[in-house]
Amino acid sequence: MKEVKEFWLEPNPELSAETIRKMVDEAKPHTILTDLKLPGVTAKIASRLEGMDILVTSRFDHVSSAKRNRTPVALEVTIGDQKDLERISQALELRPDYLLINCPNWKIIPLENLIAEAKGRSKLLARTRSFDESRAALSTLELGADGIALASRDTDEIFKTRDLIFGQPDDISLTIAKVTSVKPIGTGARVCVDTTEILEAGEGLLTGSSSEALFLVEGEVHANPHVNSRPFRVNAGPVSSYILAANGKTRYLSELSAGETVLLIDRRGRTRSVDVARVKIERRPMILVEASIGNRKLTTIVQNAETIRLVTRDGSKPVSEIKPGDEVLVRFEEGGRHFGTKVPDEMVIER
Repeated sequence: MKEVKEFWLEPNPELSAETIRKMVDEAKPHTILTDLKLPGVTAKIASRLEGMDILVTSRFDHVSSAKRNRTPVALEVTIGDQKDLERISQALELRPDYLLINCPNWKIIPLENLIAEAKGRSKLLARTRSFDESRAALSTLELGADGIALASRDTDEIFKTRDLIFGQPDDISLTIAKVTSVKPIGTGARVCVDTTEILEAGEGLLTGSSSEALFLVEGEVHANPHVNSRPFRVNAGPVSSYILAANGKTRYLSELSAGETVLLIDRRGRTRSVDVARVKIERRPMILVEASIGNRKLTTIVQNAETIRLVTRDGSKPVSEIKPGDEVLVRFEEGGRHFGTKVPDEMVIER
């Protein structure tokens, strides 16, 4: 299971307690940052008021007294310039449970420094105002902050941030399928998905002709005598193929564009979300690969070239060399999908 970052929500203080309770039920934050009395909410309450679950303070002496009383404490620090950054070392000596950081004028560089310094000493929470700020804070310096405290009045921003934190899929179960037929076909519009990351061997995208069976297409991580490796790229298939997206839904490859998110999977089923840098669609000769699991027939189409490889249990194999009897990895599931969302009991036949 992946580490889940902490999601704190600072609701609009003008909202009624009942409205905030409903928002908490939907957004499901770990903690509510508020000085309002909110009896009956399911989340923890972080407040400047005494007697709440977590004490929020900007005073160093309050941290010491809270620690003596064994009260969880979040030390709030505003970073305006280099002198404020220098105070962090002093703050960390107090070992607050949380370091709640405001960076009103600049974001990324202070967080890089703070993440490096605070890791393992206090949980670092970044105060944010939007989904984009939250995403940046959670990925800065690769490790990211330990969580965010979102102050937004936009419910869409709140729910997008919730999905960012809680919506990461668990590992995916992959199944062995036996190749039954390999057939070169005509040319078609194929899609290369170039990401902002460096892919590892055995890592790629799940694509296929049917949403119930997606083949693991490896990134172009292997060099050959004719072309250098392009470890950021997956030559994924024709524009009509399905791809498993980062939210667990399927999409068509034709729908992808720069700035969107896709889901990388390795042969062990481990996943990570990455952003798309560009999508290249070009006409190329194609090849049809048919496989089976039991009596179920599975198909995919990819470009017919040595650089496109399907992942196997122990390695990968170029589609130009795949033959009947070879075994490849697929994600197989029963049921259909409607606009990309799984509908377990729906009958869908795709040939």
